[in-house]
Amino acid sequence: MGASFKPGANSVCASPIIKRYLPIVLLCTLVYVVAKGWIGSWPRNPVFVPRIPSASDQNHTPVDSSSKLDSELEYDFPPFVRLYKSGRVERLIGTIVVPSSAIPIPGVVSKDVIINEKTGLAVRLYMPDFTNGTASEQKLPILIYIHGGAFVIESAFSPVYHKYLKTVALKGNILIVSVDYRLAPEHPLPIAYDDSIEAVKWVIANAKSGPEKYLSEHGDLSRILLAGDSAGGNIAHNTVMQAGKEGLDDGVRIKGLILMNPYFWGKEPVGKENRDAGLRWRMESTWGFVCAGKYEIDHPYVNPLSLQDEWRKLGCDRVLMTVSELDLFRERGVAYVDGLTKSDWAGTVEMYETMGEDHVYYLSKPDSDKSWKEMEHVISFINRP
Repeated sequence: MGASFKPGANSVCASPIIKRYLPIVLLCTLVYVVAKGWIGSWPRNPVFVPRIPSASDQNHTPVDSSSKLDSELEYDFPPFVRLYKSGRVERLIGTIVVPSSAIPIPGVVSKDVIINEKTGLAVRLYMPDFTNGTASEQKLPILIYIHGGAFVIESAFSPVYHKYLKTVALKGNILIVSVDYRLAPEHPLPIAYDDSIEAVKWVIANAKSGPEKYLSEHGDLSRILLAGDSAGGNIAHNTVMQAGKEGLDDGVRIKGLILMNPYFWGKEPVGKENRDAGLRWRMESTWGFVCAGKYEIDHPYVNPLSLQDEWRKLGCDRVLMTVSELDLFRERGVAYVDGLTKSDWAGTVEMYETMGEDHVYYLSKPDSDKSWKEMEHVISFINRP
């Protein structure tokens, strides 16, 4: 049973949110500085997989913050996060959160719910406001959204996602469930996948019979879709794959999957993908970091192209892939669409490309014409019969 939830002391009110674009601009800019500039000069060492202490590690003894280990780097993942030898994690960006009441948009209501008290798994819900006459009493499509952030930063409560999803809910007349999954390196993959499928099952149970009234009174069980950007796109894909293989409660099937500049990679380049050895080493190294070395770079979790025979089990009816011309991950998105089209999967897939833009540009430039156009296409896909 869900419990009301409010973000903690790091929350900021709506007025300082003018600064909300700075972290995401830095994110989108610096990740490409890393990928296209710094990395080429880095040493070509084997993939480094750090040992990540956790509270459940019987052999781990907490280290005083003044100790040497607490200042010595174990792994550096710029510009996102640093892991120290003591086990301390320092996030450099993507830590700002806002309460559900922030950035008020007339016609949209929002609330937070903890769905697993033990793990802290939580969601933020968005819905058109039925109390002021701006929305009809019809059942709404349910969009389960998985945020990006390289698996290590951001949250469902980040100001950039809060504003974006509030706008989608209003313009599309959509009920949205934004998932606050646990982050690496403290919680390496596949924990984010586990959290995501748990959130899907919670949505289905509550849309069927409550107690969450947002879902039971207004959610349409026959129109559940998953979406995610960047790392969130990776998580969304793997969640829908798991749903297809294992099935969902009461025979519910996911209607659609929206992959927005998703994080996929592999050992060998595809198409016109960047072939710089330093960049490819770094991508493989950071993948090892977020999964604690459990999965190789060609594991289907990160490289769906490596096991296309499994695609027939993808548990949805249709897929929308969005790519950006200048995005490092563009070629993987194109190859995904091509592979899915040629597979035995029974659904339909389409691709939407934005020219002249980079990775998740619509988050750093939400008011641009291209961003509005892409949002309209996504909303149209969600509301399609």
